[in-house]
Amino acid sequence: MSTPALSPSFLSRSGQQLLQWLPGLLLCGAIAAVALWAATLPALAERGLSALTLAIVLGLVVGNTIYPRLAAPCASGVGLSKAKLLRTGIVLYGLRLTFQDIGQLGWAGIAIDAVVLTSTFLLAQWLGQRVFQLDPRTTLLVGAGSSICGAAAVLATEPVAKGRASDVAVAVATVVVFGTVATFLYPALFAWNAAHGWLDVSAQQYGLYVGSTVHEVAQVVAAGEAVGREAADMAVIAKMVRVMMLAPFLLVLSWWLARSERQAEAGQADSGHATPSPISIPWFALGFVLVAGIHSLDVLPAPLVAVGVQLDTLLLTLAMAALGLTTHIAAVRAAGTKPLLLALVLFGWLLGAGLLLNLWLPQWL
Repeated sequence: MSTPALSPSFLSRSGQQLLQWLPGLLLCGAIAAVALWAATLPALAERGLSALTLAIVLGLVVGNTIYPRLAAPCASGVGLSKAKLLRTGIVLYGLRLTFQDIGQLGWAGIAIDAVVLTSTFLLAQWLGQRVFQLDPRTTLLVGAGSSICGAAAVLATEPVAKGRASDVAVAVATVVVFGTVATFLYPALFAWNAAHGWLDVSAQQYGLYVGSTVHEVAQVVAAGEAVGREAADMAVIAKMVRVMMLAPFLLVLSWWLARSERQAEAGQADSGHATPSPISIPWFALGFVLVAGIHSLDVLPAPLVAVGVQLDTLLLTLAMAALGLTTHIAAVRAAGTKPLLLALVLFGWLLGAGLLLNLWLPQWL
């Protein structure tokens, strides 16, 4: 008896689907390859420019020049890259983390990460929607990028927030701009402080400050290593714990958005019997925690983890290339300067309030 999954018709449909995906995947793959290579160049790596940020920049260039002529055959593969491959990449991101990282950071460090994340995101929602009158989707994505882990957080939040490609591009642009500024400013501030003796800050405390407030993982590494290995190690640990908070953040955000939507529907219904919207559980967030948990058990061979991390970087870079390809510069320009102003205020908050939290919260605890 033939198995349906192996029937000729199934194989034929699978082959046709693969052929539909292939042109778009090859285009995204070419952009991703260039971005991955460029990210290894010292001039770019020292400035914390990761393959993710470079991929969306290259994608934007191609997307607004030659891609319109290639869109018809490439659309299916590009769509696959920025949807399913993106979510798979977020799941595999758990291979970069272990629950043991939390133990190394301590309760004070965990509290600092949590307070910085929560306060920054809530401040973004209040300023973005009340002061700058921004679209809620843009506000959500800019807030996520600033408060958690830069471009990866923007990518992970986009399916929950139902953001548009232009919203994602704007949010990633703010991460690139202010994260890059941070890689130069933070080490300079540490050097100035050491020269003048304003505050008693050790290299380890500086690392915790960097890890809890700087946007991208690559930017954290760059800002930490500018001071020394001890600072870099603590910065990476603090950042990884902050990244681990991405999963509960997405679950809470999903619940919050569904609740807000239900309240809006109930308020608009004449009879008061509006059908409530179901809570959308982001499965990739749960998968992210599951993979991190398995990695924490130390049962996976080191070579397998290394390959998984490389595959994860490739998938996320493909997704960023696809987002760049489908983002029109006109849509980004239409967003205006308000998202940058919002990100600027959030950067100031991370720089100032983040420093105060790092200095005072451990003493309170």
